[in-house]
Amino acid sequence: MVIKPKIRGFICTNAHPAGCEAHVNEQIAYVKSQTQAADKPKNVLVIGASTGYGLASRITAAFGNNAKTLGVFFEKEPTEKKTASAGWYNTAAFQKAADEAGLWSKNINGDAFSHELKAKAINIIKEELGKVDLIIYSLASPRRTDPDTGEVYSSTLKPIGQGVTTKNLNTTKRIIDSVSVEAANEAEIQGTVDVMGGADWELWIKALSEADVLAENFKTTAYTYIGKKLTWPIYGHATIGRAKEDLDRAAKAITESTSSVNGKAYVTSLNAVVTQASSAIPIMPLYISAMFKVMKSDGEYQGCIEQIQSLFVENLYNDSPRLDDEGRLSQNYKELDDSVQDRIQHIWDTVDTDTIDELTDYAGYHNEFLKLFGFGIDSVDYEADINPVVEINNLV
Repeated sequence: MVIKPKIRGFICTNAHPAGCEAHVNEQIAYVKSQTQAADKPKNVLVIGASTGYGLASRITAAFGNNAKTLGVFFEKEPTEKKTASAGWYNTAAFQKAADEAGLWSKNINGDAFSHELKAKAINIIKEELGKVDLIIYSLASPRRTDPDTGEVYSSTLKPIGQGVTTKNLNTTKRIIDSVSVEAANEAEIQGTVDVMGGADWELWIKALSEADVLAENFKTTAYTYIGKKLTWPIYGHATIGRAKEDLDRAAKAITESTSSVNGKAYVTSLNAVVTQASSAIPIMPLYISAMFKVMKSDGEYQGCIEQIQSLFVENLYNDSPRLDDEGRLSQNYKELDDSVQDRIQHIWDTVDTDTIDELTDYAGYHNEFLKLFGFGIDSVDYEADINPVVEINNLV
């Protein structure tokens, strides 16, 4: 079939296998061109390994550090009439490249919140890796089923305390308008914490610890976005922000609970980037478009792969990691610089529908959105007939 993007609002409902492969290969090439830290992970578990920062982490571990990687994800398989999800094609491309490079790599597709999947991962680690020395936690899901009670928790994107009306870039109509979001109630706040907080991260580390597959001096990190004043009303000081605070709690609890093997858990604060999740959050499309304009003009913008490559070298495997006031690994310090934020704020205050292209880099934002699904890549022929059915090697 000939595959063209099918976009509804902030969702793209299909993906292009050749485009996803090209995008993955671009990231692999970038990592291979960079200088790596002297200290390196050997056996890496990536929970949420198929897109965004999780995929970038797996690529960096494997192709930058020669690590063996076990990737966990939940992606939709293709059929002859319907494409797979982008993460499926990303993983197929990663595995193909890993096979060609002679790198050990295996994949598990399923519900990472479940006890059953954790047990499957542990069995593979025991049989083929022995122990893991780095665990990346990069799950993004709107819902989570409690593995003990069966209760389904749902997250919301709402402010806390009072409702918010704010400027908005309507990506469907390509206009600047406003959006109003009502305040969350206590049940919605707790539901968001239950889905996006640190509970499942803790369950993973607990299961790995009880199975005795955590290496001495292992590291683990979960990813977060903190932002600053402009994004706080719907991101920082909101339901998502409350869940992110719970990650801080979990990091301390994990470090304490794994002290017998000198484990260390970090929350890593990363840049705002275009993802399926961030596209759904009011404020973020306009904020990121303005941030692109400022940081690209400074030559300082980093996407997922650049951020994670820097994270490994500057923080995770550096004797003097850069920490923020809350003890998080600080990888987004350039975005949060006052001068950068002041210029973003000025764009925010002055942009209107007629000046979107002049004042922001919405074109760059839109292209990054398309690339998430394998579209908008110059080297790919989107008029060519292509088979959507692509297998993932080493899928267990």
